[in-house]
Amino acid sequence: MAWWGTLLGGTLGYMFGGPLGALIGAALGRNFDQGLKVSGRARVYGTGQQERVQAAFFTTTFSVMGHIAKADGKVTPDEISAAESFMRRMQLDTQQRKAAIKLFNAGKSDDFQLHAVLAQFRQECHRRRNLVQMFLEIQIATAMADGKVHASERRILFSIGEQLGFDRAAIEHLFSFIESGEAIDSGKSSLSDAYEVIGVSRKASDAEVKKAYRRLMSQHHPDKLAAKGLPEEMMKLATEKTQEIKSAYEQIKRSRA
Repeated sequence: MAWWGTLLGGTLGYMFGGPLGALIGAALGRNFDQGLKVSGRARVYGTGQQERVQAAFFTTTFSVMGHIAKADGKVTPDEISAAESFMRRMQLDTQQRKAAIKLFNAGKSDDFQLHAVLAQFRQECHRRRNLVQMFLEIQIATAMADGKVHASERRILFSIGEQLGFDRAAIEHLFSFIESGEAIDSGKSSLSDAYEVIGVSRKASDAEVKKAYRRLMSQHHPDKLAAKGLPEEMMKLATEKTQEIKSAYEQIKRSRA
């Protein structure tokens, strides 16, 4: 939680600027646009540095989540419940939860600058593709949490994915990956779900399946994502995803034994 303490201390927030700085400043009730007034050996957090990336991920995650929930013109109780469930899984403390709710509400506003927020988020992540993919997976999973994805939500998720550098085929795969992963997590998966999670066909050789499995595990490894800037509070989500991938791989291996 070091990034959060640094943000509350003011040093990190003042260096942010842009739409993300405005969002987190509003969520914390502070103005981060008046310049940094510290003396001595204060550390400067530039684009791409760990704690700054963590703050950007947190801010973008909850504000965009609110924007997607409002995509069809209204936010339903199920969508609010899905966002609250996500916050509980992260085990946010009181201050973080209040900030997350304010960010979610900011994302619902008519003047939310989605494209500017995403542009700054992509810049802050500094080519960390696996981290950006984790962000997109979280948005898709949250949209799916109420049991359905409205056409308007789907359109905006594709628009978000494309702005973040993913082509339509890759985004389609993420939808299938998340849906099949949730089936595995619930214990109601089929062998087809397992292959969908691993991203190979039933005709794939054992070596191809193993290679795809290792690639996915590397992409979602909690420690690797944390090193790239995933906030500590979201480590549990990455751990859950690796468990789904492992379960899918074991299911395929059993079917081939």
